Order: sequence, then C-alpha cells, then structure tokens
Amino acid sequence: MSLALMAADGGTTLLDALRPIPGLKVKADEPLARYTTMKIGGPADYFIDADTKPALAQALKLLRAHNVPFCLLGKGSNVLVSDRGVRGAVIRLGDEFKRAGWREEKNHALVEVGAACAMTQLVREAARRGLAGLEFAEGIPGTVGGALYMNAGAYGSEMEKIVVRVEGTTPAGEAVAFDRDEMTFSYRDSHLPPGTVVTTVTMRLEKKDPVEVSTKVRELVSRRKSSQPAGFPNSGSMFRNPPGDFAGRLIEAAGLKGKRIGDAQIAERHANFIVNHGAARAADVKQLMDTARAEVKARFGVELVPEVRFLGEW
Repeated sequence: MSLALMAADGGTTLLDALRPIPGLKVKADEPLARYTTMKIGGPADYFIDADTKPALAQALKLLRAHNVPFCLLGKGSNVLVSDRGVRGAVIRLGDEFKRAGWREEKNHALVEVGAACAMTQLVREAARRGLAGLEFAEGIPGTVGGALYMNAGAYGSEMEKIVVRVEGTTPAGEAVAFDRDEMTFSYRDSHLPPGTVVTTVTMRLEKKDPVEVSTKVRELVSRRKSSQPAGFPNSGSMFRNPPGDFAGRLIEAAGLKGKRIGDAQIAERHANFIVNHGAARAADVKQLMDTARAEVKARFGVELVPEVRFLGEW
C-alpha cells in the first residue's frame, strides 16, 4: 500500500478513522478478483463495504479529507480491473442499499430500490407482482446502481424509459437527488455529475397480467442463454454497439471469434464477450480488446468503443 495513502492529519491513519464507523467494513490491500464476474483484478488499497447512507457519507468525507480517490464496484460486471490493482479506495454498497419498496397505484406502480439490489432479483419480483417494464433487464449481471449509471439496456428498452428519480451522494458526502426531467440519458450513459454515488433509484412500472410478464421474462432468458457464453467467467459485452451495427458481428467478421491470449479468449458463441478459462490476466483481456479494435478499424473503418470500465493502474 502506498505510504502516501496512509498519511493522515495529526498522525491518525485513514484506516484508523474508517474502522470505528458503524455500518462500514474496511479491508486493506484486498484482492479484487473475487469481487468481479471476470474473476480478474489486483488489490485495492482500501476495500470499503458501506451498509447505510450515514456510513457512506462519513466514508466519502474521510476519503476527501485524506485526498484518497475512490471508485464504486457493484456486482463486478462490466469492469476490467488491472492486474496491478486499484490505488485508493473501492466502495461496495450493501444491506440498506439492497432493499426495495413497492407502491401500487391505479394503472402503475413505483418501486424505490437501493442501488445495490441485483437487477435479476428485481426483474423477477416485478414479474411476480404483474409489473411490466423491467423485462429487458433479465440476465443483466449487475446492480440497479450500475444499470442506472450506464443506462443499461437490451431488447429495445433501457433504464431511461422507466426511471423517474435518482438519489445519491456527492464525492463530498452530501445528499443529492435528480428528478427525471433533470437528467439526460444517452446510449450507455446517464450523464450524472462526476463522482456521484447512486444510492436509490425510483422506477415507474405498468400493471399487467403476471402470467404475461413472467412469460416475457422466460422468453428473454431463453434468448440470452442461446446467444451468450456460459460456463466461463466474463464481464458481459466488451464493446458498445456502433450505430446501425453490432460489435460482435464486426469482431466475428474480422476473423477473431475464438482468438485466445493466455487464458483469455474471444468467446466462440458471441464475439463481443471475452471469457476467462481460469488464469487469465487483465493484460491478456486488454490485448484481445486492442486487437479487436485495431482489426475492426482496419477492415471496416469502425471505431469500437469499450463498454467495460477500466479500473486501476494500466
């Protein structure tokens, strides 16, 4: 761990200041591979589990006071963590941020859900209640906060179509909220102010026949299983789809489907996925991505844009 990160005002270390806070669990030099769906990643200087909003706010204020950068980690999908790890703090939300409250009205319902709630869990609960609008998110291996942050979408829908309010915390630990008309969404981006930690998302869902909603969810589950790789760790789609085309189609057309570097491989079932055969390194995955971008650019003149976030030292 960097000695600079351990420096503190008055001789008190950051760890000493964080550990007594109720609702926080803090680890030093924590390997991140166990927390990512790709099962890749070096250590974080600080790994912080925050279970309540007051605990999160206190942690953010302390990180700011100690001049320590931070990033968020949900369920670890759609990220690639460097083999060298992450300098600064990695924050993961839990407990209070996994809860959901449902309020049904005449023709619709509002669900106020914590940012750490798993998307698949929320989709299935909505279907059980006969509430439509979230079906597209079945199979998205992330949290509500992550899905909101990147405006996750599939099968013709995305988060922006159902979100009505977002609550969060600024990097200074202050509460902030945005109604839908104050937000600007675009493809795979919600354009929140930099450093905003999403804590709660409120969504509007339509009332429908529970059988109809559940049937739609099952159909989409089948479509995902038939088209996406299974059995090996991966981070989901590696690249955004370019306008009017699909990243997977372009990578496959460039002859790269199945290409392997070390234990990292461009998936044979879907070329916009990279799978870990057991001991892949982040550097291997990054090299495959760089190769895909270069080949697609050279052959088709299309610049592929990564969908995964790169965390840590590269």
